[in-house]
This record gives sequence, C-alpha cells and structure tokens, in this order.
Amino acid sequence: MSFRLATFNVENLLTRFDFTGFRNQLRQDRVIKLFEVSSEGVYQQLEQARVVAATDDTRQMTALAIADADADILCLQEIDNMAALQAFEYGYLFRMVGNGYRQKFLVEGNDGRGIDVAVVMREETRDGQKIELRDIRSHAMTTYRDLDLFNEDLALTNRIDDKIFKRDCLELDLLIGGRPFSLYVVHFKSMGNPRDGLDGRQSTMPIRRAEARAVRRIIEDRFSATGTKSFAICGDMNDYQERVDVIGRRGTGYGFEHQNETESALDVFSSDGFAENVVRRREPLDRWTLYHARGPQEQWLCQLDYLWLSPALAAHNAGRLPEIIRSGQPYRTVFPPGQEVERYPRTGWDRPKASDHCPVVMTLDLP
Repeated sequence: MSFRLATFNVENLLTRFDFTGFRNQLRQDRVIKLFEVSSEGVYQQLEQARVVAATDDTRQMTALAIADADADILCLQEIDNMAALQAFEYGYLFRMVGNGYRQKFLVEGNDGRGIDVAVVMREETRDGQKIELRDIRSHAMTTYRDLDLFNEDLALTNRIDDKIFKRDCLELDLLIGGRPFSLYVVHFKSMGNPRDGLDGRQSTMPIRRAEARAVRRIIEDRFSATGTKSFAICGDMNDYQERVDVIGRRGTGYGFEHQNETESALDVFSSDGFAENVVRRREPLDRWTLYHARGPQEQWLCQLDYLWLSPALAAHNAGRLPEIIRSGQPYRTVFPPGQEVERYPRTGWDRPKASDHCPVVMTLDLP
C-alpha cells in the first residue's frame, strides 16, 4: 500500500483584486509602471484587466504542475480562501485534467494578505486505499508565551503574546488504508527586507526558527516517542540549509557551485535527527525548488519547499527519492546541465508560469 504526498506553493491563488498599488509604488505591478495613470478609477480598471488576462494561463500551468505531481494528498500554500480553492479545483484541475480532489481543508490563518495553507486529498489512493480525516487542528492562535519560546532575538520585532505562526501550522490526523498518519502543513515567515545591518534572510531568521521550534514542540507534546510515529512536515519554509550559486550571465554562460549554509532555521529539525529532509537524497545540484536572482551578482538555486519525514517513515522508505516538478518554471530560471525540462505551453520568460516554486512529491509506504 502506497500513497503520494506533495507540497506546492501555488503563489497568490486569489479571488480579489489588490488596488493598493495606486498609492503604494512597491505594490504596483511592473507593467502598469510603464504607463501614466492619472486617476485611481483608471488604475483599478487597468489592474483588473491585467490580472484577468494573466490568470488563465497561469492557473492552467499551475494545474498542469499539480497533475504531473499526481499526489493523493497535496499540501498547498498561498490560497486566498475556500472559494478560491474550490473554483480552481473545479475549473482547472477537474476540467483540464479530469481528476480533482473531493476532500478540501483550509482554516483562515494569520497572514496579513489573507493567504492560507490548505490540504486537498483524494478519497482513495491510486491503489484503492481509503483516505480518511480523523481530526484537524489549527495552531494559528498559539503564542510565544504558550510554548515558552520568546527570547531576546524575537524581542527586537515581536512581543511575548504575539502569535508564533505568521500563517499557520495546520495539523491533520489521517487514516490511510486504516493506518495512522499525521500531517503538519506550514508556510513560514518570508525573508523580508534588510534590517539593522542584516540581510532579509538573517533579520527574519529568529521568527522562522521559532516557528520550526513550535512545530517540533507540537509534535513532541503529542507523541511520547516521535521516532516511532509516522508524520510529515510539509510546506514552504522560506529558508534553506544549502544553495547552488549560479555564476555568470546569459551571454557568457553559467557555472554552478554548491555550498552549505552555516545556519538555518531548519536546523531545528535536522540537527539531531528529529526528521529527515528527503530532498537531500537527490544529488547536491538537483535539490532546488526555486531560482532567486537580483542581477548577475546575486543568483542562486535553493530549496524552500520541503517534505520532512519522521525517522520511522523515512527509514521505511529508505530506497525512495522524491520528485521535483520543474516544467512550470519560467524560462528565466537557470537549470544546471542535464536538468533541462520541456516547459508547459505558453510559458513566458518570467510569466506566465505555474509558480516560482516547484511541487515536491514522494511515493510513500506507511510502516
């Protein structure tokens, strides 16, 4: 008996328009910046037209990436609300691919933009094993005080009674073919702007580290012996333990150098074997799920999207590798030699695209 588990940040699956760009240039789309817009009413019309025109191609590619992942249980990030999820599932996944997801779960979290984590599941695995939800819990209201996680680093930007998870940690207890499986879906704090002499990653790392510690505490408080249980922690964790530096530019060609990071918020999971990042079973240059670039002097490939498996679950699936679906990447993404893929139809240089993130999927057996 096996099932396929996947995670995917689909990026801004929204049912609303954001008109704040008229007054806040940082939120204005780059194509509208090319035109002189004299009134807010005209700006709103242009923004609506831009979003509607671009969304259909984008969501077709998102659906194709999900179809290629072919997961029985799919963890999603950046979902506006259940209405957006239902419209996407029916209008794109079901109509385009012919195989949607009947079971859908979303709890409103803490994100200021209103983007949430969600889980969609089939009623049965591909080999006919029933997938059942026994319980679902949101940890969005958990504070630093609740778990005694507040410290001096957090005090620079947070208060002790602030909520730990900047989105949520959504916990699901499942039965798959009658066997128990626990799933924790997260979307950690994003890397912000530089602050106090630190870059965006370093300045926000204390928050992500606290989120990782909170996830671990939730699991440890629930299971007396975590090493024997079947659980997975999935989602966009906005941090990495290694990266591949991309050296060069389009006209002269590229080189690739792998390097390990000296610290990461995700060390909370890996330092003592609490969980295994199964993507590290792949070759070092082939573990990335996102391409980051700000000019030729700052470009790298890194993993932001994770399937962390409990020791028991990882050991039971020791010979298996996760898959990374990269056909939805825009053409600007630089691929190391031998990793090139055929992009989906109508993919653009930067957009449209399925997402900047790649789905990560793995076939698993439960102990």
